[in-house]
Amino acid sequence: MCGARGPGCDAGVEVDLSEARGLVFAAGADVVGIEVLQRRSVPDPATLFGKGKVDEIRREVERVRPDLVVVDNDLTPAQARNLEKYLQVRVVDRSELILDIFAKRAKTRQARLQVELAQNEYLSPRLRRMWTHLERMEGAIGTRGPGETQLETDKRLLKGRIQDLREELEVIEERKQREVRSRSDHFTIGLVGYTNAGKSTLLNRLTGADEFVADMLFATLDTRTRQWSLPDGRRVLLSDTVGFLQRLPHHLVACFHATLEEALHADLLLHVVDASHPDALAQMSAVEAVLESLSQDPRGALIVFNKSDRVVDPIVIPSLLAGRSANWVAISAATGAGVAELIDHVAKSVDERSILFDLVHPVGDGRVEALLRQYGAPLLDELNAETGIRRLRGRLTPGQLGTLRRQLGAGVDVVVHDTLPASGQRSPSVE
Repeated sequence: MCGARGPGCDAGVEVDLSEARGLVFAAGADVVGIEVLQRRSVPDPATLFGKGKVDEIRREVERVRPDLVVVDNDLTPAQARNLEKYLQVRVVDRSELILDIFAKRAKTRQARLQVELAQNEYLSPRLRRMWTHLERMEGAIGTRGPGETQLETDKRLLKGRIQDLREELEVIEERKQREVRSRSDHFTIGLVGYTNAGKSTLLNRLTGADEFVADMLFATLDTRTRQWSLPDGRRVLLSDTVGFLQRLPHHLVACFHATLEEALHADLLLHVVDASHPDALAQMSAVEAVLESLSQDPRGALIVFNKSDRVVDPIVIPSLLAGRSANWVAISAATGAGVAELIDHVAKSVDERSILFDLVHPVGDGRVEALLRQYGAPLLDELNAETGIRRLRGRLTPGQLGTLRRQLGAGVDVVVHDTLPASGQRSPSVE
């Protein structure tokens, strides 16, 4: 494995290439040999690395005989072609490695189509590299060699496939947007964060789900939405998404925009951060940059510092918050520490965007309670035995309350309160 960095990157080889090492592991391979890292102010346009460093990489290749060489950078088609020619072994750059992981993890049809589109867009300018083994002849009309003929054929087929994939994904994205809009009656929460920050573990902890969890990059690829019941009985929707990454290929972000649609349009974003990671600050910045590129303001997210049980130095979290005004909470999704405080933060956010109201109706109309319980348990259930009038209290989002109003029949009064009565205070009596 090797990589090139510009000025200002002072981390050692072990730390700098640790993420690339994790990507290789997630792809199902092992790292062998000595890792090589070069610092250059300007990358070599032909091979990325300087001549001496390329010779060093070649000697290591000849020593360990690997199946391929991973370069933790994005290579131009010419750079990849020149490196493969000189090293005499297949060369895979950062984007190709990430795409390979995504291809293995994609489960739904939408994810598979998105990965295929990203792969084809990556492959399109690199077709010539795949046909270097075929002869190309120069000459007059009719004398062009099979390499050029096959190359042009493949370009045409690939262009058509890319167009077909885009059209199919447009249909899926429109359907996804309708699904998101159909959930407007529910308060929605999106989990975003760097890959392997613990989002799926947190989803399982909060909702009781049994989603796949692994200590590897990109364990989650498809967006998953689960219902979460708050302590007061209200139900919200919690969505887990694919993790972000530093230097995430821009075409991959664009292809997965539909997948992120569900979380990015949530009422509340939970930015999950691995507080124990030595490069946590850079990971936070990478997530915020991706959110901004998707027209999402990261400052409105609640920062969830996960894996806080592994943080030894108490000043780590305050240092991560420098320059950030967002609310935050420290938790451990694995042990449950701090989760109660997180739930309080979420409940408060739901309260701020909800309306407190009473449903006043004859005691014999049991349908009213059944309709209210579709969204959560009543906060108060009070019966006036003299008049036979029942008062049910709830707190719902404006969309939920509007739907409930339409479902309620005649004879049910909806009394809206501006604020929740003080603790222990009884609600007004029913006349």
